Amino acid sequence: MDRRKFLGNAGAAGLMGGAALWSAPDAFALGLPKDKIKRIRYYKTPTDAAGRPNIHQPTFNQSTNIVTIETESGLMGVGEGGEPSTMEQCAGLLIGEDPFRTEHLWQVMERAYFYPAGREKTHSLGALDVALWDLKGKALGVPVWQLLGGKSRDHVECYATGYPTPKGGTIEDAARACVEAGFRAFRTGVSESVEFDRFRAVEQTIEQCKLIRKGVGKDGAWAIDFHGTMDPEDAITLATALEPLRPFFCEDLIRGENTEIYKVLRPRLRVPIAVGEIYGVKWEIAPLIEQNLIDFARCTVPNVGGITEYMKIAALAETHYCGLIPHFTGPIGETALVHCLTATSVVALMEMTGAGRRPWPYLPEAYDFHDGKLWPNDRPGLGVTLDTSKLQMVGDWTEHYAPIQINHRPDGSYTNW
Repeated sequence: MDRRKFLGNAGAAGLMGGAALWSAPDAFALGLPKDKIKRIRYYKTPTDAAGRPNIHQPTFNQSTNIVTIETESGLMGVGEGGEPSTMEQCAGLLIGEDPFRTEHLWQVMERAYFYPAGREKTHSLGALDVALWDLKGKALGVPVWQLLGGKSRDHVECYATGYPTPKGGTIEDAARACVEAGFRAFRTGVSESVEFDRFRAVEQTIEQCKLIRKGVGKDGAWAIDFHGTMDPEDAITLATALEPLRPFFCEDLIRGENTEIYKVLRPRLRVPIAVGEIYGVKWEIAPLIEQNLIDFARCTVPNVGGITEYMKIAALAETHYCGLIPHFTGPIGETALVHCLTATSVVALMEMTGAGRRPWPYLPEAYDFHDGKLWPNDRPGLGVTLDTSKLQMVGDWTEHYAPIQINHRPDGSYTNW
């Protein structure tokens, strides 16, 4: 075997006695073709995440828009998320680039406009990052989870949000049916209305959770989303009252803008805390994980910037014994999360809305869900099949555009302008 093929040009020169500096092997050295990104297209899906007509996407964080990345060799990767204006900025930076340098391209998209990407732009670059991983898996003929380290679990356990109540039944019956269907946990929310009465909400929620605990039984689990509706004192009162009912987690106890508040909340609570669905890149969630202020990170894909960034958050979580409970997202984002969680042994639980997978006219294949669980498969890339005839194209980019100079260090790594 010719070792030069696997070491790249600089490595080959070293074997032959040359004094060249080491550089990362090129795509061919890893068995991948030499290739370039030639076209990126962006599509609006026929329905949004809630099943409503996707005329105006209601929230960035649940965008189900589709992006495809095409290369000169004929490969195509599929991603999901973002919105047109920030997608255009990120797409222009990728045209003409090596599609297999996922880490490098993530850095370029995040930093090349100098002004740090906000959460909406991070969502767009995350969609592109997912597509790049899909493309790389297809190029090698392996599932993405294999590229991320291989299987660390056989399936991903799920909990259900909005599990349907049996006809004529109660929330206790819904919780029981949910667990019997194979879900690890049933999730509920704080009792709320347009006119939010804090005292009534606490009382009603406690009674509702007692019924849920009875419904899931001793072997089942349940969780609750406070949804940021409460002020700290009410959140503490409710969480303390729920402690004997052993919730799997209590989510978003208060509004999420000020992470420092968890330094006040954590010492006063004994329930497991889950936070993170509204955050973007790892720097937002890092203080909560590193200071052990939460038990589960709710960060999700593509919101954090795609698979590249999510795996860094997973490593951070593992380091500090924090679990991963990603917020539900669009079907392609959900599929990407199955690959991420399959490749890590961190305690993990996935969110599913309703009783499970809905049909999507534009996605003949996406994630594999049955028996209340998500299952990794061996299909190349993400394992997604896309029918673009069911989509409305809203962006089409074929020319490279970088607003400012792209700098690199002597070793070739990216550095800011």
